[in-house]
Amino acid sequence: MSDVAAVVGDLREESDELDALVGSLEPGRWREQTPAEGWTVAHQIAHLAWTDEVALLAATDPDRFGDEVGKAFAAPGSFVDEAAGALVAAHGPGALLARWREGRQRLDQVLRDAPAGTRIPWYGPPMSVASMATARLMETWAHGQDIADALGATRTPTARLRHVARIGVRARNYAYAVRGIEPPGEEFRVELHAPDGALIAYGPEAAAQRVTGPLLDFCLLVTQRAHRADLAVTAEGREADRWLGIAQAFAGPPGPGRPPRAGQAARGDR
Repeated sequence: MSDVAAVVGDLREESDELDALVGSLEPGRWREQTPAEGWTVAHQIAHLAWTDEVALLAATDPDRFGDEVGKAFAAPGSFVDEAAGALVAAHGPGALLARWREGRQRLDQVLRDAPAGTRIPWYGPPMSVASMATARLMETWAHGQDIADALGATRTPTARLRHVARIGVRARNYAYAVRGIEPPGEEFRVELHAPDGALIAYGPEAAAQRVTGPLLDFCLLVTQRAHRADLAVTAEGREADRWLGIAQAFAGPPGPGRPPRAGQAARGDR
């Protein structure tokens, strides 16, 4: 199986798992507030539906996608919220769920059929097909966590988390740059323990800057779905420690993340 087929298959499984969580909800539960300030369960699904549709547009009609990029540059602080809000205002839970299902199925097919070497334009640099699928999986998992938290549901971590971790590691320098900090020149060693006991490692074994911990906790950290104080992720070295305080797997400005569990709910990444 190719790398593209594997990650697209994992994206489908991640989406199906979230679908199983929301698909049988009573309509009133779609109005449950999630940890992202102002966003209900409906807003979370609307955001995923919208982003899948925008990704589909980027892959099939780059010129029209360029118009979407222009809208983002015109309103960088609000365009994501406005897109989610518009879909929630226009659709009830059933129609919103159907729209998300249709969009992600269409995107699944387009990604699988894309010729080798395809680059898909995005809000930053163009992405490979595998990278686009990985990014969609990361977003689906992260926003799925918001929904699970709102509903009081516990999700079983899966091997699919390795995709989220990989983005978090690869986005290390971005996390520095987006805060106006010069990224360190040295490589870090990251060692993560998967639920099945496997070790997932990045960087040279002898690196002085080291991060270790459970795979799930690292993913919660880099998607800003839990506060560092509540996670078993540890750092050795000054720069590794600083990175854990600013890490983000998502594009865009830094989010305030979640407060420690003893604190008040706060807005996470959108």
